[in-house]
Amino acid sequence: MFRGVRVGAVIPALNEEQSIGLVVQDIRSQRNNDGTPIVDEVVVCDNGSTDLTSRVAVEAGAKLVTNQKKGYGRACLTAIAALRENWPGIVIFTDGDFAFDARDIPRMLQSIEQGADLVVGSRTQGYCEPGALSLSQRIGNRVATFLIGLLWRTRVTDLGPYRAITSRALDRLLMRDEAFGWTVEMQVKALMMGMRVVEIPVDTRVRLGQSKISGTVKGTILAGIGILSKIVQLRVSQQSSSHVELR
Repeated sequence: MFRGVRVGAVIPALNEEQSIGLVVQDIRSQRNNDGTPIVDEVVVCDNGSTDLTSRVAVEAGAKLVTNQKKGYGRACLTAIAALRENWPGIVIFTDGDFAFDARDIPRMLQSIEQGADLVVGSRTQGYCEPGALSLSQRIGNRVATFLIGLLWRTRVTDLGPYRAITSRALDRLLMRDEAFGWTVEMQVKALMMGMRVVEIPVDTRVRLGQSKISGTVKGTILAGIGILSKIVQLRVSQQSSSHVELR
């Protein structure tokens, strides 16, 4: 436990046989000063892999759940449901491609200890290995964060998937998106609800294996459409709610 608070980790994974074991082991290797694990439970959701992702994840020490119906948000929701069997006070989200360093987890938890509801690891503020983010990722991220900043009058530098959130805040958000809009839904809803959202710089490695999103033209287009449409949808719903309240 991290200072008396149980911590769980969620990892959505699709054909990450090469990297998922490293990710799980990296997280499980993080320790408190007394030698106890910082993260108490790691849940991997295999989202329809055709390789040995499931087997490698279990061998590395993760709790495995599966959902054959593909969707980034759907995989996250499936893993969250598994965590609820012993619901932690804080949930870490990361990807299964070994792009992130688990040594950043203590800093995320420290930010929550200092009052943050949601901590987002900003890839643009940390060191990013050449090739870790494709040109389309950089452009899409910049457009989306600019739009969020414009609509909600706040500074956002990244929609990175590496993040930590209190379970109480996660419950309040009522997450729904089952695809590419998951990360932006979490950030924008947190802003809309007046939660304290903090960004910290995190380093990013070149991922192992091919990305299912930025690694293909189709994935890039679908992700861009999903993210931007989610931003518009949330803004419209907020304005509709405001109009109802004014009546």
